Amino acid sequence: MNDRNESGKHNMLYFDHCSSTPPHPEVVRTLSEVMLKNYANPSSIHLMGLEADKLIQRARQLAADLYGTKADEWVFTSGGTESNNLAVKGAAKAYSHRGKHLITTAIEHPSVYEAFKALEEEGFSVTYLPVEADGRISVDKLAEVLTEQTILVSVMQVNNETGAIQPIAEIGRLLSAFPKTLFHVDGVQAAGKLATDLKGWEVDMYSISAHKLQGPKGSGWLYVREGVSLVPVLSGGGQERGLRSGTPNVAGIVASAKALRMAVQTRDERYNRLMRLRSRLASGLADMPRLVIHGADAASGTIAPHILSCSLPGLKPEVIVHALELEGIVISTKSACSSRKDQPSRVLLAMGCEHEAAVSSLRISLGDEHTEQDIDRLIDRLRVVVEKLEPLAARRHK
Repeated sequence: MNDRNESGKHNMLYFDHCSSTPPHPEVVRTLSEVMLKNYANPSSIHLMGLEADKLIQRARQLAADLYGTKADEWVFTSGGTESNNLAVKGAAKAYSHRGKHLITTAIEHPSVYEAFKALEEEGFSVTYLPVEADGRISVDKLAEVLTEQTILVSVMQVNNETGAIQPIAEIGRLLSAFPKTLFHVDGVQAAGKLATDLKGWEVDMYSISAHKLQGPKGSGWLYVREGVSLVPVLSGGGQERGLRSGTPNVAGIVASAKALRMAVQTRDERYNRLMRLRSRLASGLADMPRLVIHGADAASGTIAPHILSCSLPGLKPEVIVHALELEGIVISTKSACSSRKDQPSRVLLAMGCEHEAAVSSLRISLGDEHTEQDIDRLIDRLRVVVEKLEPLAARRHK
């Protein structure tokens, strides 16, 4: 199958936006222009260095304007993983004199979950909150485990596998009564998709990754509320107010700022359109034999518009993924960070799913380019693939 057209673009229908999004053409142009024109080190004191630094400060101000914060509350990083590690490890180590109890959830992205596991090895005590069948935590259960020794709570806004939206506003209200407890939110799957009120929700740290919103890979942000101290993860020249050493990626920062601006400014229209497409997809798959859709119904308002998680117990998810590729369609299995590991989804197990469902999970994630016709083609081809594979599943269960 020839998967490229004459312009070099893929003909494949790409439904793996949670893993990475196709960069917006305007973002690519900006990236190229800045790389060619503003290649000087922004830490240099000569004119070219100062011009590069001005571009960074404009990008910082843009993020501040979009989220109603101060410009110097934004730190540029290499992406979501670094932002999450800086927030979690940096806060825990900076405030360990207050206490050594940390709280997160059982369904966090590996960049958060494994960071907490590493802190446990350093002597911190971590509570991993369970989730309900819809993938959301109970704020009441969070309240039960908070203590005067709790220095950090980290909860993702949107789960990267199931799309479950956590009650961030309610958590923020609860934590307002615990002034010594910091609140970190992994917003990687929410930025440009959901409305976010950092100040109103009393969020102390917020992570964003550019390549999840049609920006370049290797660029991200961490919002750090004024007054919050972090121990840096990287040692070096002390760039980014000492929080993130290393020569700033000027082109990546500027291009990412453009991607973030476009995503936030078109967020509401995107939400409505993607939710319609997700509902069409869920309805089209609802009567498929064996298939199980995970998480809440779209009508609940607690599910992100661009993610649908499902399982076909008895069928190997990697076989389905590769079979769909032959049909010109790309989907994924669970999180891209762990999709090559032959293990059940930690997220689905935490939601109470049976092992067979958790080991056969598929993730379909939507983007700006998709149409109703694309959704219908996906439904049709998935049905064809599953019908072909059913005899294999039947033999396996004999």
